[in-house]
Amino acid sequence: MSRFHEPQHADFHRLNASIGFDRRLWPQDVAQSRAHARMLAACGIVAEADRDALLAGLDAVEHELREGAFAFAPDDEDIHMAIERRLTEIAGPVAGRLHTARSRNDQVVTDLMMYARERCAHAREAIAALMAALLARAEEHADWPMPGYTHLQRAQPVYLGHHLLAYFWMLARDRARFAFAEAQAGSLPLGAGALAGVNFDTDRRMVADELGFATVAANSIDAVSGRDFILDYLNAAATCSTHLSRLGAELVLWSSAEFHFCELPDSWSAGSSIMPQKKNPDAAELLRAKAPRVVGHLAAFHGVMHALPLTYNKDLQEDKEHMFDAVDTLELTLAGATGMVTGVRFNRERMAEAASDEMLAATDVADLLVRLDVPFREAHGVVAGLVRTALDSDRTLSQLTEQELAAHSETLAAHGAQFHEVLEQSSWLESKVSEGGTSSARLGEQLAAARTVLDESAGA
Repeated sequence: MSRFHEPQHADFHRLNASIGFDRRLWPQDVAQSRAHARMLAACGIVAEADRDALLAGLDAVEHELREGAFAFAPDDEDIHMAIERRLTEIAGPVAGRLHTARSRNDQVVTDLMMYARERCAHAREAIAALMAALLARAEEHADWPMPGYTHLQRAQPVYLGHHLLAYFWMLARDRARFAFAEAQAGSLPLGAGALAGVNFDTDRRMVADELGFATVAANSIDAVSGRDFILDYLNAAATCSTHLSRLGAELVLWSSAEFHFCELPDSWSAGSSIMPQKKNPDAAELLRAKAPRVVGHLAAFHGVMHALPLTYNKDLQEDKEHMFDAVDTLELTLAGATGMVTGVRFNRERMAEAASDEMLAATDVADLLVRLDVPFREAHGVVAGLVRTALDSDRTLSQLTEQELAAHSETLAAHGAQFHEVLEQSSWLESKVSEGGTSSARLGEQLAAARTVLDESAGA
């Protein structure tokens, strides 16, 4: 018997159905249904014999789904109804007892929370693998000079190990964001019913314990209408993808003939259909291109949730495709980034050559004047004048004469030996002695701290 006189229009069925994408939630739905059946029997709501029949039927359904033998029907609206239909075919009328004291509203969001927790945990593991790869490469290249950049212009020299660790710390924050998102998916919605609770004195904490939830949702309205945990996952994924896009962009630049700082592994590169000599950094480029896709899912789902009245609305079905595509995209790009970082080969000679440009020592010369009691702003102007003189005459700073130094600063001319000492390349790197700087001693501290962070996460 149906409440409706007319069947659904075929196009409405296509619009309304989610079976095409939510079938990936079957492991969560089967696990949830098992826990629910056990709870119903423990509370005396269904007989133990009915529980056993339900559990046996769910075992059979799970086997079919796992082996790819589950036959989906044309009128299966979603994975939840597909499983219930097949359970009825296997177990008979007793299958109708499984939906006692639950609604699809609380059932769906519980499945999604379980899925979100699993993918948050997987993201943290994948991020840790990339962090380990970055740390290993940073340790290998701790004393390799390279130019640091601002505005994509050579600015100050750093060690390659220092530069790689910048991504390590970005990812450490990403991992913390996923830990937060996982915790936010820790309150069991099941038991909220359609929106107001259910007419049975159920044991929600029994279900929470079996399914690994830390607690139960305190408010039934919030339980079925809330999707904050998906926004939290998407936020973490969007930020992480943005970090990966920056890594990808640098690998694209560095592997070009113009930079020639590195060569990407063949296994993460592509050729050209017409130019046989080409080795294209396609994987690194896709790290750039995939990031706005994930950010788009975050923005789009904020749009779905914006001004949505309580409680459940069909709009919330849009949570799944945004979530699923973001999961797939992030996990694939994390794997790609790890593969490229692990296999990339750096060109020490070329990086050192680029880092040897004396102009990169300009700030060090200004700081020398500061130590000689010249105010920094005045020192900045003096060095800017020296740079202009050198560039106009196509010379380096060390090639300027004593008279030219004096024309800009008598103080600097009087300390010419110190000026030329500053222009020795090694001093530019080792002078950065502030905490978190690129000097060898400070980089050694940073490497040790990074190793501790990674070891602690492995232990946890």
